[in-house]
Amino acid sequence: MIALIISTHGSFSEELVKSSEMIFGSQTNVGVVTFKLGEGTENLVDKYNTLINELDCTDGILFMVDLFGGSPFNAASILALKNDSMEIVTGVNLPMLLEVFGSRDFSSLSELLAIAQSAGKESIKQFVKEINTNIEEDEL
Repeated sequence: MIALIISTHGSFSEELVKSSEMIFGSQTNVGVVTFKLGEGTENLVDKYNTLINELDCTDGILFMVDLFGGSPFNAASILALKNDSMEIVTGVNLPMLLEVFGSRDFSSLSELLAIAQSAGKESIKQFVKEINTNIEEDEL
């Protein structure tokens, strides 16, 4: 099973995983990294390496981070550039995480990356109020 590392600014990653497990159920082979005020990229790389040693990374690692170019992304990039079995997706959100949870048992790392991207994009919706303009004159 592909290892997941969810990393964000502040405690968002912890709460995101808790919320997703409320919906999907408890997950294994998932790690959470928080980026706290006063920390730097080196701190995050150390946290990632600690998790990598604890998780089963045989099938690869998908880093799911909040912002492209942010410190969690930059630290994951340092590691992923050196390892073909690591991928990164940005914009992590609850629907994306739920879709990844449901797909990682039967997906390759590249497939899971595509699933995460698609789920993240498809989860953005706008509420549209429709007005019925076909009212019959008799009804007026």
